[in-house]
Amino acid sequence: MLRVIAFIAAAGALSALVYYLLALSALRRFMQRALANNELTPPVSILKPLHGLDPKIYECLRSHCVQAYPEYEIIFGVNDEGDPVLPLVERLQQEFPQREMRVQVCREVLGANRKVSNLMQMLERARHQYVLINDADIRVPPDYLQRVMAEFRDPKVGLVTALYRGLPGRTFSSRLEALGLADFAAGVLVAPMLFGSMDFALGSTVALRREALDAVGGLRPIVNHLADDYELGQRISKAGFKVVLANVVVETALPDYSFRDFFRHQLRWARTIRAVRPWSYFGTVLSFGLPWAVLAVVAAAPAPHPWYWALLAMVAVARTAMAVAAASALRDRRLLRDLWLIPLRDLLAVAIWAGAYLSNTVDWRGQRFVLKDGKLAPIDL
Repeated sequence: MLRVIAFIAAAGALSALVYYLLALSALRRFMQRALANNELTPPVSILKPLHGLDPKIYECLRSHCVQAYPEYEIIFGVNDEGDPVLPLVERLQQEFPQREMRVQVCREVLGANRKVSNLMQMLERARHQYVLINDADIRVPPDYLQRVMAEFRDPKVGLVTALYRGLPGRTFSSRLEALGLADFAAGVLVAPMLFGSMDFALGSTVALRREALDAVGGLRPIVNHLADDYELGQRISKAGFKVVLANVVVETALPDYSFRDFFRHQLRWARTIRAVRPWSYFGTVLSFGLPWAVLAVVAAAPAPHPWYWALLAMVAVARTAMAVAAASALRDRRLLRDLWLIPLRDLLAVAIWAGAYLSNTVDWRGQRFVLKDGKLAPIDL
């Protein structure tokens, strides 16, 4: 029986080794991409849904006010006038009186996903034919809009998205989260290699051509979906438009997670991915190279064949190389100091992967929901 387990584990380790090599190739290609040359800089409406005070929220919002871009507006959306983030928005308006910024109080609840509900109400006030949505905790470089909008030089592009890196807080769990985001970025880059094209978006950046948004019925069809960014990318891709990745990396400020908060957040993320891409999610088990390789050595004990040790060594080297390449692609040297956390992060990834199958409930913004076909159904307590 142990020999069978060792053989299965070795096969899993080999599959992960192939994945790491694909990821290295994808990361290298991303780093070698040339900047798109586009003299056309169309006006853009930036929609920023806000809810409370995220870490480094002022710096994140301020980064959108200093863009080297000729014309854009920013619409901030909140649920009510008492949101504690509004004094920071007023401070921004005072600091940048020349920048067109408005606040939309979104009183209507149009669906279970309150963020999308707010975006629908904000979109009504957007003046421009290009719309860019990103999360409140996203900090962007000064050439962000230039790099994102350059991708629309191709008239077939309907949506542009972007990779992001994590700015960890002070806790150990926050650093684990940042390391996981680097692995996620590698997976995002591998997906088009495996499936032929990109058909999803990331909440860090969802830039839209209005024509593409109108073709999928606007935002209303996704107002009950948890993975609204993913759904929008899927629908726009199916409508015949391209979904592309911009040559820019943005940053998200991570909270000072406790281990419990970190694990719950990871479970919500994992259950969301399982709900929208069940077979792809199941297949991620074949990317856990270190756990598979260690299991193969242990199962082959007390005298594992040297081949098992060689496999473990190759997997460890390839896994580390992928992490280093991801750090380079994301331009995040902080990740290099946390490479020693990879074995723990990978072990936790296995637990999170399995935990996603134990329940369909998620905690989101202080409320519990059950996921049904990717849609949110509130749980009455």
